Amino acid sequence: MDDLTRFLRPAGGGIFTVSTGRAQQEALQRRLYDAPDADDVQRKWQAALAAVAEARAAIVGIPSDTGAGLVRGAAFGPEGVRRALLAAYPDFSARAARAGIVDVGDVFAVPQLLDDDMLSDEQRRRTRAALYGPAAAADSGLPVAPLSIAERVITELLARNPRLGIFMIGGDHSVAWPVVAALSRAVSEPWAIVHVDAHTDLLPERLGVRICFATWAYHANELLGRGGRLVQVGVRASSRSKQHWESTLGVRQFWADEVRARGDAVIDDVVGHLRGLGVARVYLSNDIDATDSAAAPSTGAPEANGLAPAFVRALIARVADEFALLGGDVVEVAPSIGGPEDARRTTAVAAGYMLETLAAMTDASELRQLRQ
Repeated sequence: MDDLTRFLRPAGGGIFTVSTGRAQQEALQRRLYDAPDADDVQRKWQAALAAVAEARAAIVGIPSDTGAGLVRGAAFGPEGVRRALLAAYPDFSARAARAGIVDVGDVFAVPQLLDDDMLSDEQRRRTRAALYGPAAAADSGLPVAPLSIAERVITELLARNPRLGIFMIGGDHSVAWPVVAALSRAVSEPWAIVHVDAHTDLLPERLGVRICFATWAYHANELLGRGGRLVQVGVRASSRSKQHWESTLGVRQFWADEVRARGDAVIDDVVGHLRGLGVARVYLSNDIDATDSAAAPSTGAPEANGLAPAFVRALIARVADEFALLGGDVVEVAPSIGGPEDARRTTAVAAGYMLETLAAMTDASELRQLRQ
């Protein structure tokens, strides 16, 4: 509990601010935790952390976009998606609690940092002192960058409850890496990743950076041992062909033009492929830019001719029907990109994906009723 309270903040509190936006941040926290004031938010957040051991799923936000490559703004994704969920379903928090879902809050993100491996000893020392107090400056066991803190958080959550499903709200797509890395140590049997994205994210490094929005899937594929256990759906923006990626890295891809031509039959092929591998469990990583830019424009790299929201929801539901979900995410939602209507549409779509994934992960009637 000490580690989790050091590394996390109540939901909506992962972005540091003492002035601009602070009142809105606190108002969101009061709504999420159904709390009249900041003290009660803190009390109910700690109760949520304590409930992890018996929970069915945990929601965690990683408000970091330092790993983005084009336009920033995804750091505000966790806040935007949670707001959209509450706007559509004002009683969501109560329903989630009855379904055994706890919101453990946000990783506290220093916005200039990404991963501890990229930092000097002096920078780590200075940031440890800022985050944890001067006495902790020399404690090399304390992570300081968002990806490193997030991996520690997911590891701690799974240690407390190995059956816990993880739903993560990003953040740029680099934030999927710490979840996958923690799962790779916690899950002994073979598992797979279904990766919904307009882009492949399969570079070994980008401009010398090992983990970022464009590289996380390459390293996840290596963790899985290749062999088709990374399945990508919705690709349409790539400098290389499908044949190149499949032949060189052993991934399985279903590009967006195939989905438009064949519709839900592609979902049958995804399921058939995974069955053929003999995997029983799946992590589902959902980049909002896989969705057609007309439906979800507020993202750093929107792409036209993408997936319809109904197809993505059907994919989530079917994969969860056929395989146990280790967890899922929705990433690259950037409410500050575009106008207010762009942000409203994008966060509403993302909130729908979140609800679909949580309902599928927990099989809770409380949430299934909202999907109808």
